[in-house]
Amino acid sequence: MDLNDIAVVILTKNERDNIERTLSHLTWASEVVVVDSISDDGTVELAQAFDNVRVEQRPFDQHARQWNFAVHGTGIERPWILALDADFIVGSDVVSELRDLQPPDAIAGYNASFIYSQNGQPLRGTLFPARPVLFRRARGRYYQHGHSQREAIDGPLGELKAKIIHDDRKPLGRWLESQGRYSKLESRDLMKTPWSQMRWQTKLRTVPGIAPALSFFAAYVLKRGILDGKAGLDYALQRAVAEGILSIQLIRSRTLGEPEVAAASLDAIDDPELRHQQAIDLIRAGNTV
Repeated sequence: MDLNDIAVVILTKNERDNIERTLSHLTWASEVVVVDSISDDGTVELAQAFDNVRVEQRPFDQHARQWNFAVHGTGIERPWILALDADFIVGSDVVSELRDLQPPDAIAGYNASFIYSQNGQPLRGTLFPARPVLFRRARGRYYQHGHSQREAIDGPLGELKAKIIHDDRKPLGRWLESQGRYSKLESRDLMKTPWSQMRWQTKLRTVPGIAPALSFFAAYVLKRGILDGKAGLDYALQRAVAEGILSIQLIRSRTLGEPEVAAASLDAIDDPELRHQQAIDLIRAGNTV
């Protein structure tokens, strides 16, 4: 694949602690578009210091709309998109694999797996799932799901062998604040999805108190975090706390009737497979998801 065919897109909101490190690994890219949600911590200035970076600002309303704007509303014309979070590190092994790719016409994109780095230390395992990061611009859009977005890629996906590093170094207070917001969106999504349409892992998350313990066990034992010292314990506790906050939110939503966050149009579809297919249908119809 010609690397000049790839445009990198990144969303930011006060990512001073991450963005410079992330962009320093993207100097190979001819076009990097950072869509910033009106940061006030110097993120924009750090991004603009890179010659291959173009910054667009848009007030944040929803993850899916922000990503769709980044990919389809910023004037990108290159055929391929590499969509990254502001704390994703693209190593030389990933770049080499991208350069060697020869995607068949039928392939719409590629999933990537991740190495999770805790406070700068790579861990042996992670609960962070693989996700589409590289896709043909004309065949990919986003829709809102829970607290974040999901990719709707029109066509089959390949798998990248090299792994991207997830290395978030924002302060603990910022992380806890984010979890509070995310839990409201996640609890709404869990409460409105019929039990029969949930995977067993999702069903466990609806039972307050179970998911935190299981998340800690999975991260610390099954993913061998116990061998990673303090970083492994930090990560396992982080996962348990995130699920614990969600458990608290579920209890409060069920007993106190806290107001739900407004749902996006696709969130009204309970069946996750049907929701994904509806997103694909919107892509084919040329509509924004």
